[in-house]
Amino acid sequence: MAAAPYFGQPMTTAVALRPGAVAVPALASQVRPALVLPERETRELIAAARTYDVGQGGNFAAGPAGVQIWSGSFDGPGGSRGHALHLGSVDWSYNTPVKHYATIYRAMVTADGVAYGETTASILARVLALTGLSLDGTRLTLAAPPARDPFRRAMH
Repeated sequence: MAAAPYFGQPMTTAVALRPGAVAVPALASQVRPALVLPERETRELIAAARTYDVGQGGNFAAGPAGVQIWSGSFDGPGGSRGHALHLGSVDWSYNTPVKHYATIYRAMVTADGVAYGETTASILARVLALTGLSLDGTRLTLAAPPARDPFRRAMH
């Protein structure tokens, strides 16, 4: 029978992430107040990001946590990133405050993005431009989000 581990002992096995597996922000800005995209704009943004996906010659990668911007399309073996550099991302909470809405709460720029001249505002502007929205205030006039349903059960 093996002895039980002693909690004060240092770990002997090392865990390492693949290089580039986690984006390290060089700049990050909280979007205040958070931008709430209604269902139509959220669907348009996701569809446009997929149209210009890094796997299809574009430089966007959309997912449930937001949209990433890359320097170019993925040109590595088997569809890996190859020479493409992660420039930044716009992070959101999907299905918040209601189903199919997206609440944008942060824009982030990586060190490579800073080297390319990106700012948190330029990253946010590029993502919003996918749906025809701009940061100038005249185009960014979205309706107030609906209130959360008070009778909706909280999921645990």
